[in-house]
Amino acid sequence: MPRKMSVRDLEVRGRRVFVRVDFNVPMSAGRVIDDSRIRAALPTINLLLDRGARVVLASHLGRPKGKPVQELSLRPAAERLAELLGRPVEMAADCVGPEVEAKSRALAGGQVLLLENLRYHAGETSNDDGFAAGLAALADLYVNDAFGTAHRAHASVAGITRHLRPAASGLLVQKELEMLGRLRDRPDKPYVALLGGAKVSDKLDLIERLMANIDVLLIGGAMGHTFLKARGIPVGISKVEEDRLQAARDIMARAEERRVRLLMAIDHVAAAKPEAGVATTVTDGPALPDGMMGLDVGPRTREAFDAEIRRARTIFWNGPLGVFEVPPFDAGTRAAAQSVAAVEAFAVVGGGDSVAAVNSLGLGSRLTHLSTGGGASLEFLSGVELPGLTALTDAPGGRDGGAR
Repeated sequence: MPRKMSVRDLEVRGRRVFVRVDFNVPMSAGRVIDDSRIRAALPTINLLLDRGARVVLASHLGRPKGKPVQELSLRPAAERLAELLGRPVEMAADCVGPEVEAKSRALAGGQVLLLENLRYHAGETSNDDGFAAGLAALADLYVNDAFGTAHRAHASVAGITRHLRPAASGLLVQKELEMLGRLRDRPDKPYVALLGGAKVSDKLDLIERLMANIDVLLIGGAMGHTFLKARGIPVGISKVEEDRLQAARDIMARAEERRVRLLMAIDHVAAAKPEAGVATTVTDGPALPDGMMGLDVGPRTREAFDAEIRRARTIFWNGPLGVFEVPPFDAGTRAAAQSVAAVEAFAVVGGGDSVAAVNSLGLGSRLTHLSTGGGASLEFLSGVELPGLTALTDAPGGRDGGAR
């Protein structure tokens, strides 16, 4: 991919800069309860403010389905951002229209305006050109610093760049590309990939791409049951993607051909249903009894995974190893977080539950990178072209795989 312009390349003093951020943060009772995504945008915002830009921020929150939903207002995010910046953040009542345009024109250098939830308008997710033009009317330059939306061809991610140039990458996007690019293109060996979560189908392309680089593939979570059944191992009433059994067999065969060691659960924490307080049992092998489902990897599996992780020089982890949100079925995921954090390796964690496990244990600072990308990270590592990146302006000269 051609190298893209960076926010550092822009002359921003006195100019209005539209910055697509990712403030899709968890809230409760009108307050932000996890501000990590807001903090992740601070380097780009502060750079622009220090250089005298007039900053217009835009984000989505949740899925209001094209109409205003009071509980999904970005006002609490504006309040938290103001606290973090130590300066006022003006909140717009909408994200397009004459009133918002007037607010953007009234900004002085060093001032910040946050637009209301982009997804209050159906034109955002449909990439409506008229809506994109309305967003572009608010600024002179464009910066995308929301890597988590880069795989979506939405109006604020792709469509706006047809009307607002140059379009540059923000510092967060650049960091994501640097970290994920190293995983994809130049990993140190041994390279261990730890994959969990619900569905094999979500990760087929990723696994195919990983096979070219990794030495060990560790599979847990609900997706592991599909692999176990594909091997002819009973899985009780565990959820299985029946239409992906052959795909799982193909992956196992490919791993053998490429001499990738593939490890799955050798024991489980099992119960009749995924609820707190239910009776649980630890199986003595990979098979699950009738009427029971595997809800977490068992202690012997945790030890086996830990042994592989501790030998690694590169680690990529995506997806929980059990029903993380329901204790005690979070133990396997927490053990994985501790294992990854204990190793002196280039370690990248992506996916909400995996990152949450690391943060809940206070281990985030001990890992190389916690990706904000979610689906965008997986698609990038899978080799898929991301609309939010291809839409950015090419930098003069050279091809090095991404923005700097």
